[in-house]
Amino acid sequence: MNIRITAFALLLSACPFAPALAKAPMMADADGAATHEYGPISNHSLAELARGIENGYFFSEQIVQAYLERISDIDDAGPKLNAVIATFPDALDQARAMDAEIKAGKYRGPLHGIPILLKDNIEAKGDLPTTAGSLALKDNITQRDASIVARLREAGAVILGKTNLSEWANIRSDNSTSGWSAVGGLTKNPHALDRNTCGSSAGSGAAMAAGLAAATVGTETNGSITCPSSVNGVVGFKPTVGLVSRTHIVPISHTQDTSGPMTKTVMDAAIMLTVMAGSDSQDPATKEADTWRGDYTNGLSTSDLKNIRIGILRDQVTGGDTLNRLFEIRIAQMKAAGAVIVDIENSEGGLDDNIDRDEGTLLFGELKYDMADYLQSLPAGLVPHKTLADLIAFNRANADSELQFFDQSGFDRAEATNMSRQDLQKLADSLTGRVNDHLNRLLVTYNVDVLVQPTNGPAWLTTLGDGDDFSGPSASSLAAIAGAPHLTVPMGEVDGLPVGISFTGARWHDHQVLKIGYAYEQIAKALVTPRYDKSIGTAKTE
Repeated sequence: MNIRITAFALLLSACPFAPALAKAPMMADADGAATHEYGPISNHSLAELARGIENGYFFSEQIVQAYLERISDIDDAGPKLNAVIATFPDALDQARAMDAEIKAGKYRGPLHGIPILLKDNIEAKGDLPTTAGSLALKDNITQRDASIVARLREAGAVILGKTNLSEWANIRSDNSTSGWSAVGGLTKNPHALDRNTCGSSAGSGAAMAAGLAAATVGTETNGSITCPSSVNGVVGFKPTVGLVSRTHIVPISHTQDTSGPMTKTVMDAAIMLTVMAGSDSQDPATKEADTWRGDYTNGLSTSDLKNIRIGILRDQVTGGDTLNRLFEIRIAQMKAAGAVIVDIENSEGGLDDNIDRDEGTLLFGELKYDMADYLQSLPAGLVPHKTLADLIAFNRANADSELQFFDQSGFDRAEATNMSRQDLQKLADSLTGRVNDHLNRLLVTYNVDVLVQPTNGPAWLTTLGDGDDFSGPSASSLAAIAGAPHLTVPMGEVDGLPVGISFTGARWHDHQVLKIGYAYEQIAKALVTPRYDKSIGTAKTE
C-alpha cells in the first residue's frame, strides 16, 4: 500500500466527518497502488481539507507531502502529464510553519495550510523563475510576490509550485498548440492523454483535474481559464476585470487580463476569490475592487435557483447532438429546481461586425507596450530582454527550442503595431463599452440574471505543430471583452470527455454568478473523474 495515502487515510479515519468526506471504494492510485477505502487525497475538495485543518484532524505538512508525492507519481512518472513545471523547495517548510501557527492557536481562515499551484506567468517569491513557458525568462527569479500571491500567503496558503501553460499565454503564434511550452513541454489531458488541455492555463486545468493541489490559479485574456477548466472537467472562474490585481503577472493586455481560481468545486472557487479579490494601488483597474469584494462563500445554497431567470443563448448551442442533449438535461434540471428558463434566439443581434477585428488590434497592440513595461520592471541583471523585439530576436536565435513546433506570428503582428498608447486606450474604451452594453442589453431586454450556454466542445486530439482544432461553441468572448464574470462548471461528459456549462453575468455581479453556479452544481453533480486513458476507449495508463 502506498505509504503516503495510508498516512492521509489515517488522518481521515480520525476525523468525525470522514464518512461524509470519503465515500470512494477501494481503488487504484495513479501509480497502480491500492489505496485505503477513503480514497486518495484527490477525492477531497479544498473546503473539506480546510475543515479538517481547522478542527485539528489534518495537518498541512502531511497534506503537502501527499500532493508532492502525487505530483511525482502522476505528473513526473506514470501518465507524465507535464502539468507542473516545478515545486518550491520550501513547500514543506511553509506547511510546517502553518501547522505551528495552528498549534499556537492562530488560524488564518480556510486557506490556512492549503497547497496552491500557480500558473507560471504569476510571480512568487522563492527559488523558481517565472517563465511564461519561455526559455527567455528561465532566470526570471524576481523574489517578488504577485499581489494575489501576497494575499494568498497572508491567508495561510502554501505556494506549492508552478504549472505549465501555453507559452506566452498562447499569444506568440496564430498557429500554436495549446498546452505546449519550451520550458514545460506538452501538457496532457488526464481524461485521455492524447487529447488537448486547451490554453493557456493548460497546466492549471490538468493539475486540478488530476488532484495535484487543493486549488490552482490561472489567468485569462479570452478563454484561458474557462476553456482549460471545461475540457479538463473542473470549475473555472474568470472574475470581473479589475476585481483581482494583475501586478507582477506576465501580461498580454491590461484591458482584458485577469487571474482567477480553477478548482474542484464552486465553493472552493468562492473561497479562493474571497482572498484574491481586492484593490491594489499598483493596478489602477482595481480601484473599485474593495467596494465590490466580499465573502463570496456567503449565501451559497441549493435553493439559489428558485425564481432565478436564466437566459439560454440558443444560437450558441452548436456543439453537436450529444453535447446539445446533455445541455438540455442540465437546463431541465435547473427548471425543475425552480429556475425560470428564457430562450434567447439571437444573442448577437445588434452587435457590430468589427468586434473580432478590434479585439485583435487591441490585444496585439497592448501586448507590445505591456510586455515592455513588464520586462523593464524586472529586477536588474535577471533578464536581458527589455522589449517585445528583444523576445522576437531571442526566439530566432533559439529557433531549435522555441520555434520547433510553431512560429511567432503573433509576436510579429504585435511588434508591427503603429498605434500609440493613447489610440489603443480609445479603442479599448470603445470596444469594452460596446460589448458591455450589448451584454447588459441582453440581460435587461430578456429580464434575466445570467446568460447560459455550453462552455466549449470536448477536448480535441493534440497534433503538436498543427495548431488547435477547437470543437463546438465557445462561451468566452462576450465576458472576456466586456470584462464581465464568467463561471464554467462541469456539465458531464461527451464521448468520455468532460464538458462544461457557462454562466455569464453583469460586471461586478461575481457573487451572483457564483451563487447560481453553486446551486446548479449541487443538482447536476456532473464531475467527471479522470481515467488517464492513453486514448478514449483504451485501458488506463499505469
